[in-house]
Amino acid sequence: MDDIANDAAAVRIPPPLLYLAAIVIGVLTDAFVTPQPIGLPLGWTLTLSSTAGLAGFLLMGLAITTFRRTGQDPKPWATTPQIISTGVYRVTRNPMYLGLALLQFAIGVGLGNGWIVILVPVVPVMIYYTAIRHEEAYLERKFGSAYTDYKKSVRRWF
Repeated sequence: MDDIANDAAAVRIPPPLLYLAAIVIGVLTDAFVTPQPIGLPLGWTLTLSSTAGLAGFLLMGLAITTFRRTGQDPKPWATTPQIISTGVYRVTRNPMYLGLALLQFAIGVGLGNGWIVILVPVVPVMIYYTAIRHEEAYLERKFGSAYTDYKKSVRRWF
């Protein structure tokens, strides 16, 4: 499908599924291949996992709220009527993906599963190739210099 004809980014795989797949792969690898325990004391485990989890939910909540306030659909394959550059989007261009990465980290630490944590940096690379590059190409075609100026002023992740 052509992005321009559909006025949407050519994202075919819902990004949350990639984070979920990494968690499932981590659990299965830990259970059936070789365990990779983290081995933190309970206090550290609870502190790290709850802090990362809360930060992840907060980032995603702020992003979705900003989308809703502007009347937009947060799905990456939906039409984008305007660039959102307010709220959390002044700090990161991808707060939902960053929030999901923090949740993956929180789950890995909370379960004491090193495989899930090891896969945290892998998933954003996959997200780049399956979603972000399509989103950015679409937004550059649709909004031109307004989007490229935004890209120059706000980092992709943090």
